[in-house]
Amino acid sequence: MEPVSLRPIQKVLCANRGEIAIRVFRACNELGIRTVAIYSDEDRTHEHRHKADEAYLVGRGKRPVEAYLGIDEILDVAVKAGVDAIHPGYGFLSENAAFAEACERRGIRFIGPRSDVVRTMGDKVAAKHLAEACGVPVVPGITLEGDDAQVLEQARAFFAKQGGPILVKAAHGGGGRGMRVVREAQALEDALASARSEAKSAFGSSSVFLERFLEHVRHIEVQLLGDLHGNIVHLHERDCSVQRRHQKVIEIAPAPNLAPAVKEAICDAAARLARKAGYTSAGTAEFLVAGDAFYFIECNARLQVEHTVTEQVTGVDWCRASFASRRATGWTRRRWASPGRRTWCSGATRCSCASPPRTPPTSSCPTRASSPPGARPRASASGWTAPTATPTPSSPPTTTPCW
Repeated sequence: MEPVSLRPIQKVLCANRGEIAIRVFRACNELGIRTVAIYSDEDRTHEHRHKADEAYLVGRGKRPVEAYLGIDEILDVAVKAGVDAIHPGYGFLSENAAFAEACERRGIRFIGPRSDVVRTMGDKVAAKHLAEACGVPVVPGITLEGDDAQVLEQARAFFAKQGGPILVKAAHGGGGRGMRVVREAQALEDALASARSEAKSAFGSSSVFLERFLEHVRHIEVQLLGDLHGNIVHLHERDCSVQRRHQKVIEIAPAPNLAPAVKEAICDAAARLARKAGYTSAGTAEFLVAGDAFYFIECNARLQVEHTVTEQVTGVDWCRASFASRRATGWTRRRWASPGRRTWCSGATRCSCASPPRTPPTSSCPTRASSPPGARPRASASGWTAPTATPTPSSPPTTTPCW
């Protein structure tokens, strides 16, 4: 019998909501694959459930985030619907190794890396250790072990050693959640407690670690694609330095005003790391850049929100590529030319609802939508204009890449 990873896909469940679920369903439609959506009680009116061939309620009576983290119930729906594969999207269970492993046990293909790779790359501490083994520079940091008192003591010692601000960071997940900048030693206890609580709520794990907080740096990331035959390619870099609450707001490709030698070194380091991990499917390696120096910070073992920016400058449909990457394909066997001055520059903005500036995203109903003039826009949205808004927004509700 052909391995699950190589069987043709006939039906896919997207274990997500909003813009990314709609994006996955569109790719499936183009590939002739039937689709299944899941939705929570509060997401009954969301557009993604109407874009799939079938839709099932999950987490009845639960908060939306909790509903989309229910591994057993989601897999029960997948089996009931007779799907061949599950696409996790981004956020929620997309970097949860237990979910990927549970899919494998049930004979359902997980659209992403193998569960052991998800476990390594989804754990930011383990990913940093792997980077160090590959000779890739990392931001100085420590892991935290023991009870609350021991953790606080370790954090205070690290803060004193660094002599400056540090970052408390969730070991799993992304999207800016579970992160706190600490500039004063007396703020450590509250920062640790709030970061761990937020990480537990968002990702199901309260594990955090500490890093030196680097200021006045650029956030550069590299888009990667690997297949089962060990082929790894990078499709160059994006600049994601403009952020709000540790979430990227504006992304640009190629990264402007970055020395060619630094670009090449970062991209080569990203590919080397992915190759060492045995990476398959679409993913992203992220770095902080200060002058000519760069530091690996994490690898997202999933499709990213800002993949659309790279799509615009390379012409590669990353959502479709994530389905095809289990086999050796033309995408993973070629060296992609760097977008140069004669290539269109792509940038994307994320539109969300929040006021005043420091508050988290909130819910609201769009009443009108229009495309920006001049540039060639492509909008990726999670909702339509409607009279009903939910109190738990899908962030970001809209991304608009232009080139």
